[in-house]
Amino acid sequence: MRRFGVLLLIVALGSLAACGDDAADAGGSAPYAKVATKFGEVTIPAEPKRVVALGWGDAETALALGVEPVGASDWLAFGGQGVGPWAAGKYQQAPQLIGTLEPEYEKVAALKPDLILDTKSSGDEDRYNTLKAIAPTVGVPAGGESYKISWEQQTELVAAALGRVDQGRELIASTKQKFTQAVAQHPEFTGRTITLGAKTSEGYGAYVSGTGRVNFVERLGFKNNPVIQAKATEKFSVPVSRENLDQLNADLVVMAPIGVTPQDITGDPLFQAVPAVKAGRAVVFDDKTISSAFATDSVLSTGYALEKVVPLFAAAIKR
Repeated sequence: MRRFGVLLLIVALGSLAACGDDAADAGGSAPYAKVATKFGEVTIPAEPKRVVALGWGDAETALALGVEPVGASDWLAFGGQGVGPWAAGKYQQAPQLIGTLEPEYEKVAALKPDLILDTKSSGDEDRYNTLKAIAPTVGVPAGGESYKISWEQQTELVAAALGRVDQGRELIASTKQKFTQAVAQHPEFTGRTITLGAKTSEGYGAYVSGTGRVNFVERLGFKNNPVIQAKATEKFSVPVSRENLDQLNADLVVMAPIGVTPQDITGDPLFQAVPAVKAGRAVVFDDKTISSAFATDSVLSTGYALEKVVPLFAAAIKR
């Protein structure tokens, strides 16, 4: 029912996407950009002037390309402009903040966007159909459901939608170079197993390949914990019960507190009993900014995360 009400509001505001397509057809000119996604090819008829960025890290990616979204989702509750400190100063005017898991479609429509970015999200078709009725929407790529899209794919999609392909390639190349330098400086990472996990109020979990956090460490040479990977589903993480915390064991264990304190992890006797943790080969993020940079996995946050987490990994794995 809510989406039906949203669609009525869209009609009242005017179908901006349809108007844009009609104008392009009437003039006979080529579209500004075309982007391939899970939901088919998306046509952007003219250079976007009012961009709404809803996917995880989409706003930061647009900012990295020199475009300020007028609306954006604040996935990690940064507040203010809705982005991490690595993106500080890139907004001249703060965006309207929009809900995350269930976007506030009325707010999106009221902003009268000419492009919506939703490249790192659930990949839900109802969500996509509601958004595309408001404006051309670049959703997840094929296989990108459940937030399984790398910062590299995200940058390519957003750059294509914004007509800044060359700039996107430059950003990707410079970020890859940072990884290359980190790998050269830390050969001890190559081939070592790693567990990337988190603890929330609901318990422990660990991330699987194809997600930002795991992609990050695999680029450094690590291999995801095979016990965890064997439990992978279409979701970006798998639960790990307290009785089975030994499944977290790897050459390096990295944990993030989400909605709990770091002490809720470090003070857990069962966590401390995991062999790698007992041997000191564990990192529990106690700095929210570092943890958020690692989790955001945008082209902007990745450089910051490399600078901060690589030394932590290196110190722990040597123990």
